[in-house]
Amino acid sequence: MRLIATEEAFAPVEYIDEFLKLTQSVDTAVSRYLSIYYRKPEAVRQLTDLDYRLTEMDEHGVDMHLLSITGPGVQAFDAALGTELATLANDMLTDAIGRHPTRFAGLGAIAPQNPARAAREVERAMGELGLGGIIINSHTHGEYLDDPKFWPIFEAAVAHDAPIYLHPTFPSDAMIEPYSCYGMMGALWGFGADTSLHAVRMIMGGVFDAFPTLKIVLGHLGEGIPFWLGRLDNRYQNIVRRGGLEPLGMKRLERLPSDYFRTNFWITTSGMMTDAPLQFCLDQFGEDRVMFAIDYPYEQTAEAVPFIRATPLSDHAMRKITHANAEALFRIPAEA
Repeated sequence: MRLIATEEAFAPVEYIDEFLKLTQSVDTAVSRYLSIYYRKPEAVRQLTDLDYRLTEMDEHGVDMHLLSITGPGVQAFDAALGTELATLANDMLTDAIGRHPTRFAGLGAIAPQNPARAAREVERAMGELGLGGIIINSHTHGEYLDDPKFWPIFEAAVAHDAPIYLHPTFPSDAMIEPYSCYGMMGALWGFGADTSLHAVRMIMGGVFDAFPTLKIVLGHLGEGIPFWLGRLDNRYQNIVRRGGLEPLGMKRLERLPSDYFRTNFWITTSGMMTDAPLQFCLDQFGEDRVMFAIDYPYEQTAEAVPFIRATPLSDHAMRKITHANAEALFRIPAEA
């Protein structure tokens, strides 16, 4: 059965070089952490040499990687450099897909620092380049996409039917300090905390009332939000009944928070390799909104593939999760 992995990182060499330059002038916990990682030759090769990963894919029976620029991505830079690097990354990605059209598909990078230019790059990525969606690495210098200044990006995404993969990054400067202890600022906890915050802000900020057909993808089985949906609905309804929306600065939504998650979001299995959480998400959302992912090179292909192959699913559900949902959402041609 075809296996498409849908959260697989890459980076141009130029991105790595620019980030290492940035770390020389910006001394933060995040810059120190990534400057160490980006100086490891094997890590850099895994991200920058797109042919290198094919051997590992073949060894474990992974047919395709849906490639997207690694976090924190082009959002780490100013608007001009971020936009330039997004263009470069998308061109590199398109070239790799052209060389290996049955092995790679891709999500276009954009720089929300300049929303108008980002919207034009959405159009280029989905049109001229023929990519399957857009990657945004959560917040941009502490600002989130519920802010209407970013909504030209959503207008372009809806116009071109571009799903947006909202990928984790480190918590913003305003919230990172409590996560800086015990290795918590990254994948252990901080990534999920920031990305779930971002998604809930979009729901509660009325983004999906303004853009009812907007498609958002979350990794790591929804960044914890599926477990919390009942609580979101309960609190929202209680506040509405008490007439407390305005004092709390809340918006009146057209639907319950959970309704938006069930109609506008898809989730992937990246980094999640136990049966019970996957089954919970399938029970909550059905088999049409869950997709397989590895999170290469940060997670191990040798662990992710045996997990999904062995998890107790019907043949129909397995087909959906391993490839059919990704084909439909990201415009990946089905196998002949």
